[in-house]
Amino acid sequence: MNYSNLFKIALRAIAANKTRSFLTALGIIIGIASVITMLAIGQGTKQSIQSNIAEMGSNMIMISPGADRRGGVQQDASSMETLKLTDYEALRDECKYIKAISPTVSASGQFIYGNENTPSSMTGANEDYLEIRQLKVADGEMFTESDIKTSAKVCLLGNTVAENLFPNGADPVGKIIRFNSIPFRVIGVMEKKGYNSMGMDQDDYVLAPYTSVMKRILAQNYLQQIIASAITEGVTEQATEEMTAILRRTHKLKDTTDDYTGDEDDFSIRSQEELANMMNSTMTMLTVLLGCVAGISLIVGGIGIMNIMYVSVTERTREIGLRMSVGARGIDILNQFLIESIMLSVTGGIIGVIFGVGAAYAISAVAHWPTTVQMWTIVMSFAVCTFTGIFFGWYPAKKAAQLDPIEAIRYE
Repeated sequence: MNYSNLFKIALRAIAANKTRSFLTALGIIIGIASVITMLAIGQGTKQSIQSNIAEMGSNMIMISPGADRRGGVQQDASSMETLKLTDYEALRDECKYIKAISPTVSASGQFIYGNENTPSSMTGANEDYLEIRQLKVADGEMFTESDIKTSAKVCLLGNTVAENLFPNGADPVGKIIRFNSIPFRVIGVMEKKGYNSMGMDQDDYVLAPYTSVMKRILAQNYLQQIIASAITEGVTEQATEEMTAILRRTHKLKDTTDDYTGDEDDFSIRSQEELANMMNSTMTMLTVLLGCVAGISLIVGGIGIMNIMYVSVTERTREIGLRMSVGARGIDILNQFLIESIMLSVTGGIIGVIFGVGAAYAISAVAHWPTTVQMWTIVMSFAVCTFTGIFFGWYPAKKAAQLDPIEAIRYE
């Protein structure tokens, strides 16, 4: 028996039981659609996070106070006050592998102008902050080194804060706003960046000289963070090592000797490259997890195919016996039921791919979640469909092929 006849027989068998065949394929349709949709969400989120990190600069380095402890270990308050202005000055003057560096401090509160007010945060930094964070001034000008030395009460508004305080479209530059009860003169408005992939507003901030925030608002002499950018992405590791050596010296931390284990760092240094690798690893694991969860429905669909093929073999026992009595071989019967199983699975897979791709684009359009449908997910889906049809259809087909022709003909 040739394969064209086997395909025709399989098509007739499927057409004779349309509703049952559709319900059998439905498990595969749902499984494939779920896998493609979940992988599209995972890949889209991963790419969105990568692009957001790239926007901040892959060569950015962040120095935070306190030892590098992970897993939610609580640290005492004094350990979070280890970064001083002298550390920033030493790094600025001695580091050969960085091109820009800025101390940062921040305070949250209420910004007020006239009858308008909005909650936000004020970030204290220097002129290099714009280059490191890849920010631009849309209107007005950046504060100067003179403003930093005099702790001038000047600031630049993020786009969201500007729109909330000046809803009528008035020019904020030159106006006096209050942060809690402290007046600040607006000297500029930052260029709009919009929301990132995590749904956070990147324009909801106010920028001011770090000395103004430290002295006039926080009344503290320590820094909350120091950020820098390496000359190139390739020297980030050298810059990190250089910074570590300088900070250990300025903090008077003893190195390991033969009779002394050395002092632990009272600061932590993170590079954007390290953060990107960590996020990529996390998102890859999450994407695999989503795919595995969705893949469970494929197993359920495969079991459905096996059950229906068992029913089909039982219903067509006499037909199998008649075919074998007129010369059909066991391999022909095996191929007949395998082809029927694969056709159900692949047809369900094609419909599932269409629904999965459509669902991914619908989620992106309606919920505004980042989604990316990659070709390998579609290819993998078809491979899984074929494998599912063969795997779950083989045993019932083998059972049909092993039937005794005489017993099959007698079957009622």
